[in-house]
Amino acid sequence: MDFKQHLTTVEDYPKEGISFIDITTLMQNGEVYRAAINEMANYAKDKEADIVIGPEARGFVVGCPIAYSLEKGFVPVRKKGKLPREVISVDYGLEYGKDSLTIHRDAIKKGQRVLIADDLLATGGTIEATIKMVEELGGIVVGIAFLVELGYLDGRERLNGYEIFSLTTYDQ
Repeated sequence: MDFKQHLTTVEDYPKEGISFIDITTLMQNGEVYRAAINEMANYAKDKEADIVIGPEARGFVVGCPIAYSLEKGFVPVRKKGKLPREVISVDYGLEYGKDSLTIHRDAIKKGQRVLIADDLLATGGTIEATIKMVEELGGIVVGIAFLVELGYLDGRERLNGYEIFSLTTYDQ
């Protein structure tokens, strides 16, 4: 399926010079959304992941249905101050700013096989921060799945050494 035809590009959002890929138009079509999640879940199944994690907030709309499909648990990675128990955190850079992510200290068990799922790979900062937290907790990242990859921002190179699956790629 050509998933690109179900995505919308919004120019100059959230600020001038950014071409934002909006996944909500894909999600509004149940058949297409299901096909996208099924393809990502098939990738995850082959990785034999024990648990799926996704960064706030669009990683939830990808990671949760993948976890559900695989009958695995889901762990949210949240922005600072959003999780109620003891957390670890990592500061990271976005393509248009800086932020901090957290995960519950007891969310990942040592040796657990982790699939990371998110909507979009841009510069890789969010996923790099997520990987750091998973590995600090003793988890093993077995794969990273995205709906969309912006190949021209070199996020894949930043995540060198990790297996990456993208449903669709924009090269410019």
